[in-house]
Amino acid sequence: MNDRITISIVTHNSRHIFDVLDNLKKELGLNSEYEIHIFDNASEQTYIDRLKSYGSFISLHLSHENSGFGYGHNQVLKHVDTHYGVIFNPDVLISKAVLDEMVQRLKADELLAAVCPKVLNTDGTTQHLVRQKLDVFDYMLRFVPFQFVKKIFDKRLSYYECRDLPEDKTTYIKMGSGCLMVIDVDKFKQIGGFDERFFMYFEDNDLCLSFGKAGYRILYTPFETVVHLYEKGAHKHKKLFKIFLQSMVKFFNKWGWRFF
Repeated sequence: MNDRITISIVTHNSRHIFDVLDNLKKELGLNSEYEIHIFDNASEQTYIDRLKSYGSFISLHLSHENSGFGYGHNQVLKHVDTHYGVIFNPDVLISKAVLDEMVQRLKADELLAAVCPKVLNTDGTTQHLVRQKLDVFDYMLRFVPFQFVKKIFDKRLSYYECRDLPEDKTTYIKMGSGCLMVIDVDKFKQIGGFDERFFMYFEDNDLCLSFGKAGYRILYTPFETVVHLYEKGAHKHKKLFKIFLQSMVKFFNKWGWRFF
């Protein structure tokens, strides 16, 4: 094991990755303790050529087929010899200070498997991505396009989205978002990493529950924030919504169906 920290980013023609890499280059410089691994899932050649232009700033791993988000992270994190890693979406902006503080929080508690930050939109509002429970009704309610329906169930949605998490202290949670998660790599390997049956969606919830099943904790910190350039793909594209539904079925088949 070495003292460096692995940042793992999985891409597939990802729209924001170059802004993300430019931000990381500005924040980390060329000689930080962080090493950036990009696992590319069969992007277009012009896109790959642009990734290659970052040279030694990144370690680029190329796949000839798109095997999914979890698969890509497994290919990186299961084969590194670092103690700590960062599961990092290709649409997240973060500062080195935030990364450093999250790593320190992980180091301070041997039962922690992961630390999750407060996730913000570009306008500074909060993306409520923490979950303490999952059920079919609440998940599908988020896709209802009618605001009056959501207003009727606002109290329920508020509980589901954990909007009442304290702002003045950290909280142990059951499930955090895979858009940005600092992890203990040994514990990640111990539980087998991501379940690769999830091509996309629900794999972060599954990972967190697997950590919990193994006796480890997930920490949410409101003191460290990241900006997530979130586009809600499953809400907009029929193909992605189909993948979402397939993953949802796999998740509840694995962890038990809870409808309401």
